Amino acid sequence: MSTTLKVGIIGCGGNATNKHMPSLSQIDTVELAAFCDVFRENAQKASDKFGKAGSIVYSDFMELLANPSIDVVHICTNNDTHAEIAIAALRAGKHVMCEKPMAKTAEEAVHMLEVARQTGKKLTIGYNNRFRPDSQQLYNICRSGSLGDIYFAKAHAIRRRGVPNRKVFLDKEKQGGGPLIDIGTHALDLTLWLMDNYKPRMVVGTAYNMLSQMEETARTGGWDPRSFTVEDSAFGMIVMENGATVMLESSWVLNVRHEATNKVTLCGSKGGADMWDGLWINGESEGNLNEQQILVDGSGMTAKEIRSQTLDLEMRTWIDSIIADKEPVVKPEQALVVSQILEALYKSAETGKPVYFS
Repeated sequence: MSTTLKVGIIGCGGNATNKHMPSLSQIDTVELAAFCDVFRENAQKASDKFGKAGSIVYSDFMELLANPSIDVVHICTNNDTHAEIAIAALRAGKHVMCEKPMAKTAEEAVHMLEVARQTGKKLTIGYNNRFRPDSQQLYNICRSGSLGDIYFAKAHAIRRRGVPNRKVFLDKEKQGGGPLIDIGTHALDLTLWLMDNYKPRMVVGTAYNMLSQMEETARTGGWDPRSFTVEDSAFGMIVMENGATVMLESSWVLNVRHEATNKVTLCGSKGGADMWDGLWINGESEGNLNEQQILVDGSGMTAKEIRSQTLDLEMRTWIDSIIADKEPVVKPEQALVVSQILEALYKSAETGKPVYFS
C-alpha cells in the first residue's frame, strides 16, 4: 500500500458532504477516488466537488468494492445498511470507517467485528464527539486520576425541539429507533470512553411517544404523527459490573428549559466534571468545595470553527492509524458495547423489565 490512500465514499448525502469529505479532502495522504450513492446524481455532485480527475462514480456499492485501487471505504448510509456494506468492504480488503451507530442491531455489530478480525482490516465508527477539544481535555483529566474512581455519570442528549428533517430518521425499519440510537448513541459513547468502562451488568430503559403524536407543537417545523414510527424520547439507567451507574437521557423533543446534546456529567471519588456551560471541574481543597472552569484549546473559536477542527482531527487520526498500522481511537469493540447497551435499553422499554448482560 502506498502512502497515499484512495478512499471511496458510500452514501453521498449530508453526513458525507458536511462531515467526511471536507475533512478528508484536506489530508495530503488521501485521494477521494470513488463516490457511490443509490441516487447517482448525488455521487456525481460529490465527485465534482471533492474528487480529482479520474475519480469514479457508482450507484452500486459492490461495484465500488470491486475496484482494487480503493484502500479505504467510508460508509454514510442508513443504519440498516451499515453491517451489509461494512462486511462486504472488509471482505473486499478495504479498511472501513462506518458512521454511527455501528449497526442497526447488536447481532449485526458482532458480525462486523468478527469479519474485521478475520480479515485483519481496520474498522472504526464515526463517534466524532471524542475529538472535540473539551472531550480531549476531559479525557486526559480522567486518565490522570484526579477525579478518582468515576462511579456515577450522566450522558445528555436532549433537544427541546429538534426532530430531524429527513423522514428516514422517523422510520424504525431503516434506523432501528429514534433519538436513543441517533443522538443518545453519541452521548453514551462519549461517557463510556471518558470513564474507560465497557462492562455493563444490567440496564433499565423507558421510551415515549408523547409530543411526536401531536399534530402541532411550537417550533417543530411539523411532522406527520402517523409516520413517526420511533420514540421521541428514551431514558435509561446502566449499571456496570464494577457498580458504576450511568444515566442516559435522549430526546428530539422534550419540554425542558436547558438543552444538552453530546454532553457528559461525571462524578468521581476525588472530584467531578461537567460540560454544561464549558468544561468545569468540581472538587475540594483544604476543607472547601470549589469549581474551576478549564480553559480549553480553541476556546476563542466559533462553534463552526470548533466543529471543523473536531472533524479534521477525527479524519486525520483515522487515516494515520491506517498508515502507521495502529489501533484507531474509536475501537470497534467499544462501539459494539454501545450498540449492545442501546439494544438492551430498547428491549427493557418494550418489556418493562430490566435486561441483564451475561
